[in-house]
Amino acid sequence: MMMSWRRGQAYAQHLRERVLAATGTLGEVAERFGVSSTYVWRVRSRCSQLGQTSAGTQANHVPLRLGGLQEALQAQVALAPEQTLTQLCSWAREAHGVKVGATTMHKTLARFGLTLKKRPCAPASSSEATSRRRARTGRSRSPS
Repeated sequence: MMMSWRRGQAYAQHLRERVLAATGTLGEVAERFGVSSTYVWRVRSRCSQLGQTSAGTQANHVPLRLGGLQEALQAQVALAPEQTLTQLCSWAREAHGVKVGATTMHKTLARFGLTLKKRPCAPASSSEATSRRRARTGRSRSPS
């Protein structure tokens, strides 16, 4: 039986401590606690080499494709806030030689706290109907 583990999350600290306290080969300890032998090896290695019994920080070491363009993006959005994501992608390709898609541009703008909204969200109008009412359930829409 394998331990419940989700991608991107470390195992619980109490399991790590029990794996470190256990004696036996990598395979024996892994089978006893329901983890992989690689996990046992990494926990033991981290403890012997670094003296640390806790998990290390997890980080994504891939730099942002538009990370160096934060000031330029801010200026471009301020200059023309009505631009679409596709237009901003074209601007990045032409002005800076960086080819990105609309999804990457959207995520980058969100990460930088920029928005392309023209106005803030407002509550629905209470004085005017915004759409035609439908017929009630069980009734026909036509007069016949």
